[in-house]
Amino acid sequence: MDRQALVVFDIDGVLRDVGQSYRRAIADTVEKFTDNQYRPTLADMDELKNEGIWNNDWEASQELVYRYWVSQGQTRESMALNYEELVEFFQSRYQGSDLQNFNGYITHEPLLVTADYLYDLNNHGILWGFFSGATRAEAKYALEYRLKLSNLALVAMEDAPGKPDPTGLFQVIEQLDSDPTLPVFYVGDTVADMKTVERARVEQPDRLWVAIGILPPHVQETPEQSQTYAQRLESAGAQRVFKNVEDLAVDQIQALI
Repeated sequence: MDRQALVVFDIDGVLRDVGQSYRRAIADTVEKFTDNQYRPTLADMDELKNEGIWNNDWEASQELVYRYWVSQGQTRESMALNYEELVEFFQSRYQGSDLQNFNGYITHEPLLVTADYLYDLNNHGILWGFFSGATRAEAKYALEYRLKLSNLALVAMEDAPGKPDPTGLFQVIEQLDSDPTLPVFYVGDTVADMKTVERARVEQPDRLWVAIGILPPHVQETPEQSQTYAQRLESAGAQRVFKNVEDLAVDQIQALI
């Protein structure tokens, strides 16, 4: 079958709901390192991530800690904030106490996609892979352990610079197919994801790039939240925004090519 397109998926907020896992770990970490004075809300985290440069949740946690203490009159330079300790605490919440067999918040993430959806894309000549800011072990937990996928085209935190740098996106594309004429869709839930496509388009202008936004579950509690979040993704470059990744069906992909 002729190949029609390449679709690269972000994982967190797209394939799995991280509102009570990664986001909860951020809140726990910020609360811990602000001496229990400040626990950020999901809206606080979204506001930070909408700046488009805080895709790494460890760095996002650190930044929220810094901003709290600055708001209390301290300077960043005066803070004895140990990044390694912060990361260790974050991981103890997210991965848990057993790093070989996760037992933390990661084990309670609802899936937002089925393997059948992905296989249906294959059946229509649409190849797919994954570019995520999660660690490789965390990404593979969702993809291999939960979704039972194999032979993955995957670029994770350890493999490339963080988004919106498009290097990791390019690496996934090379794993999938080196044909430079194939359209590429990148499917994500953050401003950084949309900006990744924007930067890819600048670096490789001869290819068709399509940015697809997905509304993570935690912003779908009210129509107003959904609309505001969708508008932010669209302003950052999303050509379509869907409530669920499986809404990006074969016919939608074909219509955008």
